[in-house]
Amino acid sequence: MERIAARTGLPRAQSKAQRAERTAHRTRQIARVIERVMNAVFVLCGLVSIAAVALITGYIIWAGLPAIREIGLTEFLFGRVWASTAAEPKFGILPFILTSVWGTLGAVVIGVPIGLLTAVFLARVAPKGLHRLVAPAVDLLSGIPSVVYGLIGMMVLSPTLMRLFSLKSGSCMLAAVLVLAIMILPTIISVSETALRAVPPEYEEASLALGATKMETVFKVTIPAARSGIAAGIVLGVGRAIGEAMAVMMVAGNVANMPGLFKSVRFLTTAVASEMSYAGGLQRQALFSIALVLYIFIMAINLVLNTMLKKEADA
Repeated sequence: MERIAARTGLPRAQSKAQRAERTAHRTRQIARVIERVMNAVFVLCGLVSIAAVALITGYIIWAGLPAIREIGLTEFLFGRVWASTAAEPKFGILPFILTSVWGTLGAVVIGVPIGLLTAVFLARVAPKGLHRLVAPAVDLLSGIPSVVYGLIGMMVLSPTLMRLFSLKSGSCMLAAVLVLAIMILPTIISVSETALRAVPPEYEEASLALGATKMETVFKVTIPAARSGIAAGIVLGVGRAIGEAMAVMMVAGNVANMPGLFKSVRFLTTAVASEMSYAGGLQRQALFSIALVLYIFIMAINLVLNTMLKKEADA
């Protein structure tokens, strides 16, 4: 190129400019190719996720409907007795449904206020040094396996409840609710803290300039502004509480009773996990039907909560 420039009399600077332009053009072409490849990868991952959900949904429906047809929908959903191994088996799952509903609701009632207030403390109150200590501890809670929560609950929480309330057994619904409340804390705290930190500082500065105190600003300005993110954290926490099996099975007593705070109970998830290893025939089909009910239950809750979030965002 320098020889051509010398022959034609073009200055060396123009030759360098042409090389730089060709290099930039080649870089843009490579960037476009990389962008197309990554777009294809993202589309493929999205399609795989959709296909996985569709396959799981189809299989659960295919495996769960035969038992419902044979047992009867009313008897299955509203029957109060579960005796899957009796001479005359009965497959009523109303105790499991009510236990899951009340257990999840109790965990949310306990866990959401504690998680939200902890997130407010970490995002707006805690000094940097204390935040550096507490934040990793919260992350550590989310990484602890559920079986460890169940083991601690079985060895520490259940005996404590038995002594405090003079119970024959500390494995009860209250123990399960407390364990679930602890397990959903990391999710609620992490997501809520992120949402609180994303609130523009101008909102708080305007509130403080109008004479509001720091706590008034947090509860009347910051939290309402971050409500969508906080609600998303609550949705994720509810999903974990509903879907938990191992820890609940270790502390709830795993008995098919109607729900009671100090009674041994069985959740929908634990009903499937406790019998699937040896089930066969209609019993196995009924367990898949329980999984179908649980799946519909979770999908309905997510749909309702997401609809509420969208309405709030549009408003």
